[in-house]
Amino acid sequence: MPATAILLAATFSLCTSAPRTTCVVDGDTIWLNGEKIRIADINTPETHRPGCTFEKTLGNAATLRLVALLNDGPFELKKTGRNRDRYGRLLRTVTRNGASLGDQLVAEGLAERWSGKRSNWCPARNTKNGQG
Repeated sequence: MPATAILLAATFSLCTSAPRTTCVVDGDTIWLNGEKIRIADINTPETHRPGCTFEKTLGNAATLRLVALLNDGPFELKKTGRNRDRYGRLLRTVTRNGASLGDQLVAEGLAERWSGKRSNWCPARNTKNGQG
């Protein structure tokens, strides 16, 4: 299936209560023009039901960083696989000048590549990378 992309520019803020139009929910979920979008190539720590304080802190940092990245200029939303996830969110990668914003969050330690399942971000219960 060929990738499709749309070039966009918008001003994002943190999501608050409904209605949500154009805002950032967390480090891997946004609303754009009333449509909920899951960033398809990454997973970030949870902010709404975190497993520990570390996860919440890292999740909040990822969320704020995504707001800044999205507000840094025009970006593209690319469909590279399924159109929607099981929750009805659009699945898209977000790129600017051909580079994934998700990859930037991964490089900054605020996200991981999407592996098909959520990770445990709490160090005491995490054996990934030698922790735990």
